[in-house]
Amino acid sequence: MRGRLFPSLRALGASLGASLVVLGAAAPAIAGPDSEVTSSFDVGHGFGLHASFGYLFQYHSAGISREHVVPGAQPGDATALERDLTYSSMRHSIVPRLELGLFHDVWVAVALPVVITDSRSLEFDQRNTPCTFGPDAPCVNRSNSSTIADGILPSNGFDARDPMVGFTDPANPLIFRGPDRKGLDQLDLGVGWAPLNQRRDDTKPTWKVGVDLRIAVGKVAKLDRLDPSRETGVGSGVHELRLWTTVAKKRGWAEPYVDMWWQAPICMTSASAFHDPGFGARRTDKQQEAGLHFGFEAIAVDHPADHERFSLDFSGRLVGHFEGRQYSEMWEVFAFAGDAGGTGPLILDADPTVTGMQALSHPGVSNVENYIEAGGQFAARAEIGPRVHIAALGAFSGETQHIISFADAGTDLPTCKDGQTSACETDRNEVVNPGTTEVSPLHVPLIDLVGHRYRALGGLDVQVGAELQILF
Repeated sequence: MRGRLFPSLRALGASLGASLVVLGAAAPAIAGPDSEVTSSFDVGHGFGLHASFGYLFQYHSAGISREHVVPGAQPGDATALERDLTYSSMRHSIVPRLELGLFHDVWVAVALPVVITDSRSLEFDQRNTPCTFGPDAPCVNRSNSSTIADGILPSNGFDARDPMVGFTDPANPLIFRGPDRKGLDQLDLGVGWAPLNQRRDDTKPTWKVGVDLRIAVGKVAKLDRLDPSRETGVGSGVHELRLWTTVAKKRGWAEPYVDMWWQAPICMTSASAFHDPGFGARRTDKQQEAGLHFGFEAIAVDHPADHERFSLDFSGRLVGHFEGRQYSEMWEVFAFAGDAGGTGPLILDADPTVTGMQALSHPGVSNVENYIEAGGQFAARAEIGPRVHIAALGAFSGETQHIISFADAGTDLPTCKDGQTSACETDRNEVVNPGTTEVSPLHVPLIDLVGHRYRALGGLDVQVGAELQILF
């Protein structure tokens, strides 16, 4: 069987060589990826170096509904929702990565994900069969879309390929198409340590801990409604910190593992869309995230002496997205309707204490509610000799319903007497007073007020990738 299996795997490895390359110190074939440790100065080895290159395809879709006010509704009634749009996006990216062992079971890493292409579009929600249109109808078109009715998009929508014309065919459900984007977002610098390593003591699991600093290096994602090709960046302009840990242990034919991580913003570049405009703005930071990934490798073939191994990997995944600002499915539409160079309804007032409108462009990013992403992953992995590892993977996940536009009206501040801060009363009037520093410049009642907010429903994510490791 070995004679038939591994020549074919070597051929497969050659065909996947353009997908991912990892160079590093060779290790016995006793462990999967979560047990693999980049180490230096082990017996018989000098520096361990892992260089990698990978490919990933990501697809995301979601329904976009909007709250609306029902005539005669009473306080305490559930907020009514109406269908509006459907969103879809596709992204192709490659991820070069280097890991260098510093000494026993301690390493540093650097990765630079590159987005090859990223495309996004919105259509009227016409998923019902048969489709009928009009008030309270199950399908949406130009005549009954609240996004069109409120002037957030014109009746012809917006097409980055023809921004002056849009979509003229009334039968076409496509109403928004953003520019094709590409480039860099963050440079990932990290350090890792394995306090326990089953390669050294097979009675112990491999336990790894690490810290990654994700430095914003790419062009920030913005929208230029007049010349969309000028703004095609994919970056957020936010530097983030990521803490992670993994535990894995080979037990006979299976290797169970668990990964946990937490990621939070720490600062931003001058071009970032997440800047705090001051006054009464609250919760302006990018969303924090935390995740749990757990599963096991089922080892079908394992010949440590020849470094030959084949396994199937089954795992589950949970990610918590915490309340904060983010690029949502509607971010480009919000930026379009909030361009200070136009007359859209989402243009912000930079200084609410000054009479008149101090026009400020809406950044597109909006306040997003807490939500959970849950799904699974399947991977096939093979180790071919002491140098080559290959893998192919597929993953899917669903998202819980969440609000994607609800910036607060502002912050209720203590009332002061005679302008003296020391004389401020301790109680508040529980009202954001117009024309004062309590008002948030980021709040737009048309999309942020209860009864007008947007929600993402039925989010689906699909990922497909491939990788190749070459070990030295």
